[in-house]
This record gives sequence, C-alpha cells and structure tokens, in this order.
Amino acid sequence: MAQSASNTILTFTKPLIQPEKRRPFPVSAQIFQPASPKKPGHLSTKPLTPARAVPKTNDSLSSFIHELEKEKPAVQNKTTGLADRWPEILGEDDWAGLLDPMDPLLRNELIRYGVMAQACYDAFDFDPYSKYCGSCRFTRRDFFDRLGLAETGYEITRYLYATSNIHLPNFFKKSRWPKVWSKNANWIGYIAVSNDETSSKLGRRDICIAWRGTVTRLEWVADLMDFLRSISSDKIPCPDPTVRVESGFLDLYTDKDDTCKYCKFSAREQVLTEVNMLVNEAYPDEEVSVTIVGHSLGGALALLSAYDIAETGINVRDDSRAVPVCVFTFAGPRVGNGRFRARLELLGVKVLRVVNVHDMVPKSPGFFINEKVHPILIKMAENFPWSYSHVGVELALDHKNSPFLRHDGDLVCAHNLEAHLHLLDGYHGRGQRFVLANGRDYALVNKGCDFLKDEFEIPPNWRQDYNKGMVRNKEGRWVQQERVILDDHPTHMLHHLNKIGLSTNNNYSEQ
Repeated sequence: MAQSASNTILTFTKPLIQPEKRRPFPVSAQIFQPASPKKPGHLSTKPLTPARAVPKTNDSLSSFIHELEKEKPAVQNKTTGLADRWPEILGEDDWAGLLDPMDPLLRNELIRYGVMAQACYDAFDFDPYSKYCGSCRFTRRDFFDRLGLAETGYEITRYLYATSNIHLPNFFKKSRWPKVWSKNANWIGYIAVSNDETSSKLGRRDICIAWRGTVTRLEWVADLMDFLRSISSDKIPCPDPTVRVESGFLDLYTDKDDTCKYCKFSAREQVLTEVNMLVNEAYPDEEVSVTIVGHSLGGALALLSAYDIAETGINVRDDSRAVPVCVFTFAGPRVGNGRFRARLELLGVKVLRVVNVHDMVPKSPGFFINEKVHPILIKMAENFPWSYSHVGVELALDHKNSPFLRHDGDLVCAHNLEAHLHLLDGYHGRGQRFVLANGRDYALVNKGCDFLKDEFEIPPNWRQDYNKGMVRNKEGRWVQQERVILDDHPTHMLHHLNKIGLSTNNNYSEQ
C-alpha cells in the first residue's frame, strides 16, 4: 500500500539496540578489573580485562545472557536528593570533592545534559541530498518524542539559528538542490524549560540552552587558525577591552542576515531575549537556573552565551537576586584569553569541561601559548592575538580505560560525544576500575562512528535515515518527504530587544 505524502514525520530504521527502550546491562557483566600484578606492590600496565569473558558460541552466548538477566539490578532513582543538592551540582563550590571520587549524582546530571546536547546531532539534517539540509528534522513540539526522549521532562520554547555567511565553512551544511528551506541559515540548537514535574525533582525551574557542534569530520579545526579580538568589538558589553575571544566563534554568535527570516536576528539576540523573557516574565517568582551545554564547537558557543547572559545582567532580577549560570561542555576548544577566563570567574559563571585526554580539539586553539605554560611566558604573551586559556574546572577522561573501546580509534572517534557519555558512565575516579554505573547502552557509541571493539558486534554508524527520507505520494511515486515548516522567531522579539537595551539594525517592524 502506498505511503501518503502527508506523513511528514521522519522515522529511523530500527537500531540493533533501541536507546529509547534499552534495559540496563547487568552490572556484573560490566565490571572490569586490572590484570594481575606481576609482583606485590607493582601495578600492571596491561590493558583492563573483563572479569567475566563473553562466550563466543551462539548457544553459550544465549545462555550467558539468560544468566545475566537473572542478575539484573534494580533501577535506581537518578534524581534522589537532587532537589536539595542542585546548587552544589551546578558548581556552587566549583565541584570540590565531587570529581575524584566521582559523585554519582553529578555523573547522572552530566550524562543527562550530555544527552540533551547529543539530541542536537540526532535531530540535525546534514544530508546534502536533502532539501532540508542544515535544518532540524523535527518541530520543537515533538522534538523529544521523536528522539525517544519523552522522559526528559523539558519543553522546547525556542529554536536557535545562525547565518552561514561567515568564515566557518566547515561548520555549516548546505543542500545541493536549488529549492531549499533556507539558503543562508543553519539550525544550531534550542532552548528548553523543565516542566512542572521535572522542576519538582530538580528543585528549581531549569532553563537549558543546548548548542550543536560539528556533525562530520574535523576540518573545522582549520578554521580556528585565526586570531583573538576584543569581545566588545561586536557590541557585547565588557568594561575590559583586553578581554578577547576567537574571532570565528564571535562571528558565529553575533552575525545575522537581514534577508533571511531565520537569521534576521543573531544567535546572540535569540538567546538573550528568550532567557530574559523566561527568567523575568515567565517564572519571576520561582527558583530558576540557566544551564548551558554544548559539544565541540557548541561548547565554545555555550561559553560565549554564558558570558553574555552574565555580563548583560539579564540573569539578575529586580530584587537583585542572581539566577545561577552553569556551563557543561564536552570536548570543547579554548575560546578566549586569560582575561576572558578571569572575567567569567568574576561574573560568577561556573564551567565544568569534560574532555577525553586523547582528543585534539580541547588542545586547540592555542597549541603553544595557553594556560599550561609558565606564568612568566603567559604574562609576556597575554596581549598576543594567539594567547589562549581554558576556563573552569576540567574532568579528564581516557578512552583507553574502557574495555569496550578500541585503542586505535581515529581522531573523530576520540572526539565523539556518545563516547564521552560512555566514559562518564564508567568513570569513578582516577585509578579506579571502569564500571558502567548506570548500565548506559554501549551500543550508542557506534551510533555515529566506529569505536567499539569488534567482539561486541555492533555495526558502525548504525543510525540511519529511513529510506533517506523518501516516501510514496498519492500517485505511488517516490518523492522527498515534506516537512512541517520550522518556527523562525516569535513576534515579540523587538519588544524584548528594546527591553534589555539591545540596539538592532533590522529593517523591519514588529509583526
């Protein structure tokens, strides 16, 4: 029977292990211990080995799985105690004592926010043969449902867009067809708010800003061979002209295109107006937090937007209460110089960076002059346009500690967000054995790369667009599936821009 063209919602082929219906893999099967030491007091340098070997034959494997099902642990409430501890989890004390050993509640929250960043990749259309390339596959109202994340407990209030007319060609994706959804825009993330039930569990109303990073190879790193420039040069308020950030990131955050309905406001204007409306109008009497998350280049945007929110002061209410602003980045690059780091700390923005020590992206830009060189050299080079510094607290992970992952994975694998979430689930502290605490499905690692060891028999890049978006219309012909037109910008944008004192050069009036 022919499929109707009115069926506009994209579906995916059934994965080998469905993340939305997965069951926790038994803890007993995921505890890995170091190889026996050669002599007392000497730690072996051999790779971690599994405590229980997986049988190779199909019959033995079936029996083994059946045995493990009997040992299935009880599902724990991952939010227990969060309502009382949320300021600590969001870095009130800079995560002192929470990283080594790893605090279970913090681990759960990092994974939860990481999943919200991963959703940006899973929902993004980067197929150049799609006329919707560069857009989000779903409307914001069914975004989480279509990704199997209905239990997230957030509602998206705003999609975020950026103009592709800047000097970061390897970040943006464009369709090869002449008739496309937009010629100059790319979807780069969303703003979501926790619903009443989730807010009760979290202990506050949480505003989450999730930024998309890069979706294919790492050619965009070449775009970072640029220089630092004053953040105030793009009309972002800063009393210190020596605060500098990477110019490509700044362009991505502040540029706009008056001819494009999606980019007639910059990403900066989109974020500030929405956060101001949510903090000061939608939930003025509630306990509120602003949590910003991003992976890769999205981590850079997370830092810029966090700085902007705090420097502009829209997180400060009329009674002088400041809404906390926290940033969780995964595999993020350096963004600015030492003065940028100092300014963020002065503004009270809390930053926790999750990195894989084998990933090259967090080491750039600033390969030679950065926060790790001698203080005297930093002082001498602080005014140079290539002197960078990381900000916040770093949580360093090592993919070679996971018995699930190949040690010879390429740079893309080491940078993969799902791999970072896998490593988080198994991390308990430096020197401690790798244990998947939450039973997070390791098959998710290969969703968009080839990183798992062959013995786990999970095919690489297994998540695929069903029939590449092709459907049969009423005449029985195969055509590209039509999609619902995405939201652009709310009609109250100019009102909120004026309210927070942002000037605009847009040549149109409020609708």
